[in-house]
Amino acid sequence: MSRWLLYLILAFGLAGCQSNATPKSRLPYDAWYLGFLAPNYMQIWLEQANVSDIDGRFFPNAMGGVVAMGQPASLSATAKGWPRRIGSGKGRYMTGLDLPYMVAVRWQSLVEPQTYQTVFAIPAWARKKMLERLPAECPVSGRTSDYRKDLTIGLAPGGIVKVWIMGPCLDPIEVLTLQAEVEPKGPDQGRMNGQYALPLTEVTKAYIDKYGVPYGSWWAPIPYTTVGP
Repeated sequence: MSRWLLYLILAFGLAGCQSNATPKSRLPYDAWYLGFLAPNYMQIWLEQANVSDIDGRFFPNAMGGVVAMGQPASLSATAKGWPRRIGSGKGRYMTGLDLPYMVAVRWQSLVEPQTYQTVFAIPAWARKKMLERLPAECPVSGRTSDYRKDLTIGLAPGGIVKVWIMGPCLDPIEVLTLQAEVEPKGPDQGRMNGQYALPLTEVTKAYIDKYGVPYGSWWAPIPYTTVGP
């Protein structure tokens, strides 16, 4: 039995145990944000993201579709590594959940093309930091404090996954980097007969023709990131 399937079974079981309970979030804010991004030009199609929280609540199909990515037509950006000013990614607020515990992701790396999947846990130290209210300068809102309530997941060719927590007015903290496994059934678990979700854009094609895919460049932390314990 694959780790992906085992996670789904366990998570659905936990959700079933919680189904009659009224969710009572202990968060100091309304919801945390789940976002996904890819390196510049490295197109990603997110097939599925499933999330469970520390109380066993399960959010299936929390996200899917196109992942945030920089793609200047001038080819002035680089796909190597992660952007110096990383954003929260394309995503949604996880309303009704407590702090994140497990995340299961399956996605298509369109530039290869290849399909990957992984399951990982958010470490306790990162969840603790998501509850810390810290001094911050927020020019737009005028707030003087902020929380790192955004969980951002970077997906890269070769099956590289990098996870951060961040706030709109606080720098990211890198949580973990991991190697995903290849989904042996291919895109959409074999239901698409090997056909990937989207063709490459003309800009991505031009970038790859000129520079190639910079495998191995996505493990290192971005320069300003503070790495947790």
